[in-house]
Amino acid sequence: MPLMRIDMLKGRNEEEIKQILDISYRVMLDAFNAPEGDRYQVVAQHEPYEMQILDTGLGFTRTEKVLVFSITSRPRTQEQKETFYHNLVKELSDQAGVRPEDVMVNLTMNSDADWSFGNGNAQFLTGEL
Repeated sequence: MPLMRIDMLKGRNEEEIKQILDISYRVMLDAFNAPEGDRYQVVAQHEPYEMQILDTGLGFTRTEKVLVFSITSRPRTQEQKETFYHNLVKELSDQAGVRPEDVMVNLTMNSDADWSFGNGNAQFLTGEL
């Protein structure tokens, strides 16, 4: 159920994007204890002038491979969030060669009433989910 939006600069090929999607999906399932098939991911690719992702004074540099994960989800524990951050960076680095400094994550929590998966119904409230 988490909705995951991944913003990146243009230039990655189809296989790289699929790998990023697959890794982030698996990490999310594990960290958030989400059910298999709970997959809502959207990739947006941008021109370099459309993304300014600085380091907020942390002392690292971003490259053209920067990824920004914006995730909207039901509430998660601090432990789940920290596990997600850590494992996402580790798996992207180990499996896809993405530098840890090039991964930024923003989680936004909401409630069951904030979701409609189709047909104009609030499936969490109606009991459909």
